[in-house]
Amino acid sequence: MATVKAVMGNLTVAERQVLTAVNSGASSLSFVGSGFIVLCYLLFKELRKFSFKLVFYLALSDLCCSFFSIIGDPSKGFFCYAQGYTTHFFCLASFLWTTTIAFTLHRTVVRHKADVEDLEPMFHLYVWGTSGVMTVIRSIANNHEYLSRLGTWCWAQTGHTGKVVHFITFYAPLWGAILFNGVTYFQVIRMLNNATRMAVVMSERSYQPDPRSDMKALNRWGYYPLILIGSWFFGTINRMHDVIEPGHKLFWLSVLDVGMAQLMGLFNSIAYGLNSSVRRAIYERLDLLPEWSQRWFPKSSRSRGQQQDSELVSLKIQDQQ
Repeated sequence: MATVKAVMGNLTVAERQVLTAVNSGASSLSFVGSGFIVLCYLLFKELRKFSFKLVFYLALSDLCCSFFSIIGDPSKGFFCYAQGYTTHFFCLASFLWTTTIAFTLHRTVVRHKADVEDLEPMFHLYVWGTSGVMTVIRSIANNHEYLSRLGTWCWAQTGHTGKVVHFITFYAPLWGAILFNGVTYFQVIRMLNNATRMAVVMSERSYQPDPRSDMKALNRWGYYPLILIGSWFFGTINRMHDVIEPGHKLFWLSVLDVGMAQLMGLFNSIAYGLNSSVRRAIYERLDLLPEWSQRWFPKSSRSRGQQQDSELVSLKIQDQQ
């Protein structure tokens, strides 16, 4: 019982119920957001390009991670195992797919390589293989005797060894991915900024890009690493606190931990999935609706989507120059 007491900490039954509700609510939002991106990829053929295919794999991983977070039931052994291992596997796969997106962008823009599509099998081996190996290693150190009594969810590790292994198999790859994405997007943004300045100088003012529009498109890439930081910052702090004071759980920190982590799929679907191509594909379908129904959709959204298309086109032109 000592191990269980250490895992449960000082949370009351009411507090665990609140955490369960936060987990289910946030996971449901991520499930809907990720499912929308997956559905768009399957329905709209014009989106089935390599760049968006990586976003599809990311959304699919988030979809599965959210799904198993919802169905996990600590009172039932099978569903507890399902939630623990599948959540670890697909959440790990999710942020690994973000590194492939960053790598693809870097290889295309900075290194001017056109062979990224040939690397797709290596991407699958890297993401699914790494996720599988880390999940297996994590399962070795898990104390199955106490899985059904962990309380709100079954992802926590029991004992000092289990917590260390959890850090090694999840949080170490997570912050490695954050560091990789941050450095990669910094290099891409710097490269395109230099290309923009050179294009202005060489064109002798004959080509006048809108710097505000260009920076808006560039800065959006800089937000991508912040998604992982925002989603897992409180979880990292909570795990560290749990190691330092294993018998004292902070309820507010646990709420932020569970809520932000389970919202990762929603954040990814908005940042990576709701781009101009997806919006354009949706607006084209909306044009087929009766006129009386089109008035429910704001016309300004269409103009914003077209404006962002022109921004991306201008960046491509500058890069080619």
